[in-house]
Amino acid sequence: MTDKSSGRFAWPIRRRMPGPDGTAEDIAVQDIAEREAADRRLPPPEPEPLADPPPRFNLAAFRLAALGLALVLVLALAMMKLFVGGPPSVAKLRAQSGVDGWQELTVGVKDDQPGVAFYDPETKIWSGFDVDIAYLIGEDLGFRRDQVKFFGMESEDRARMQAYDATPEHKRVAVKLVIASYSITDDRIKAGVTFAGPYLYTEQSVLTLNDHPAVATFKDLADKQVCSLSTSTSLTGLQAAGAIVRSKNRVSECITEMREGRVEAVSTDAAILAGYKARYPNEFKHWDLGYEATEKWGVNVGENPALQKLVNLTLYRSLKDPKDDRWEKAFQSNLQVEVKQNQSTPIAVATQPTITKPNVRDLPWEDVFP
Repeated sequence: MTDKSSGRFAWPIRRRMPGPDGTAEDIAVQDIAEREAADRRLPPPEPEPLADPPPRFNLAAFRLAALGLALVLVLALAMMKLFVGGPPSVAKLRAQSGVDGWQELTVGVKDDQPGVAFYDPETKIWSGFDVDIAYLIGEDLGFRRDQVKFFGMESEDRARMQAYDATPEHKRVAVKLVIASYSITDDRIKAGVTFAGPYLYTEQSVLTLNDHPAVATFKDLADKQVCSLSTSTSLTGLQAAGAIVRSKNRVSECITEMREGRVEAVSTDAAILAGYKARYPNEFKHWDLGYEATEKWGVNVGENPALQKLVNLTLYRSLKDPKDDRWEKAFQSNLQVEVKQNQSTPIAVATQPTITKPNVRDLPWEDVFP
């Protein structure tokens, strides 16, 4: 039962009626006394629980947590970029190019250009600057020297990457690389040739017999019979000057034409003609035309863009790594030795051409770039 007037729980109190012995005031005083006594007999109310104070905001801890989260996000993004996005790694390029499945590296080169690429049928030895560049690239691709196989090729076959073997039948051989004094031009790129490089700078010059009058410009060959290589960049200047051009697929065929008097001169890249002047110094004269156009020799990699990046990576490392002197040795042993016999006629630029850094992923634990 609840006492509605006080709002507190109380024991029942008997009401008394006024009688002859007491007035109403006496009875009220007695009731109040009894009620107070009853209140003293009740147990005290349970104290209300104290509420916990609100937590205090810790700014230092918040900053530390935010910094940790930021670092985790940055690391996660870096790992995603490293392993998912970005340029391909060397391992991926090797897989894409198929090079890991090759038992040997087949290379198409010229076989009749002393100092550049020459095959001696008696010793069966390949030699020349292009041959050494092939060894350089092959080494970085993981091939031993005896796994780099050379096949001769003619000028018109360089774009289609078709060479021939050394048997009498000259059987056709598809090659993986063409390193055959092949100049990089916009027209060839538009036609579908995929070049790596360049790996050598040279220029056009003229070779004549020793008793021929001096040749200083293309105009000196106007109305003259001149031999050059078919599909060669050397044809442009000769034809513009009015020379009567006879095209051959092999420079040795042009040399034969000149020796037998059917042409007066041979004109092509100076690095090619310098080898004949050095080998037969008393038979030929090598003339500098002062032609401004630069011949930039490149490597035809066929329809294999992954292989293009791998070859460019090799050439870039060769250029940038001070410990890598393979290009310099190739130049000195094949072209520099011809300078004395060719006198004042330039052969080629004696420094490796600049090449753009390939877009290849350099993982932290790898040594891709020097």
